[in-house]
Amino acid sequence: MQRVAVQSDDQRARNERNARRRAGRLRRGLVCVAAVPVVALFATACSSDSDAAAQGTGGGSGSAAGSADAGGSTAASPTVQAAKYAKLPEPCAVLSKKTLTALVPKGAKSGKEGTSDDVATRGSCSWSSLDSNGVKGSQFRWLNISFLRFDSDSSRGSGEKQAEAYYASQVQGAQSVAGAKNTKSEPVAGAGDQATAVRYDLKKKEGAFKQQTVVARVANVVVTLDYNGAGLAGGKAPDAGALTKAAEQAAKEAVVSVGTANGSGSAPSSPAATPSKSASTSASPSASPSKSSAKKS
Repeated sequence: MQRVAVQSDDQRARNERNARRRAGRLRRGLVCVAAVPVVALFATACSSDSDAAAQGTGGGSGSAAGSADAGGSTAASPTVQAAKYAKLPEPCAVLSKKTLTALVPKGAKSGKEGTSDDVATRGSCSWSSLDSNGVKGSQFRWLNISFLRFDSDSSRGSGEKQAEAYYASQVQGAQSVAGAKNTKSEPVAGAGDQATAVRYDLKKKEGAFKQQTVVARVANVVVTLDYNGAGLAGGKAPDAGALTKAAEQAAKEAVVSVGTANGSGSAPSSPAATPSKSASTSASPSASPSKSSAKKS
């Protein structure tokens, strides 16, 4: 009986040890099970942040990357080539004394500058001369030079392109003057990038006028020269060919003055123009035929 009791005590001890071990395993199992949702939640959160960053919808570097991509797709503003010439010459000083004496012999000092709201953009000057020869009649000459400069603009295009369009309109205008007869046009070499001379006869109440218009373009500047002559009060009509030659030479001189005013090119030479003579008394404005407009379109 005593041995049975001892065995029972040993058995109880083993049973208690086994129970403690099972309880320990159970506690460890519960801790691990409890930890699984935390780990899963952390992993889910990290996965969500990573996805948001990759898609550029979250904060931090992903958001900055999205902004950079959006900014990089912005188109650059269009640009145009800068205008070559920034200013114009003084219009009444572009022709030499020799040239003025040849074209308007008695009016070389009568230059009258036209009004301008911006002398760097537009300018003009005119001269007139009337030579009265009594019963032999009179010789009248009138000369006008105008300049128009175009600046480059992103909406209107380069200054040169605008000048090309204006040059074409000036030539067309000279070729389609109302009442003009015997209209002839010819290109002029050596007067800028483009140049055309237009001549025609125009009958007015004062007499029959021989009109010459030379339109020249140099880069972003257009020069329009109007020159006419008439024999009044019985005077002989001037030679149209001589007037045209003189007008072309004066136009070349005016074109050179544009480069000189902007610090390039050489000083203009004095052409040996020899149109028919004119005289000292100023003629009335009504004696001048319509001239090509130099106003900016």
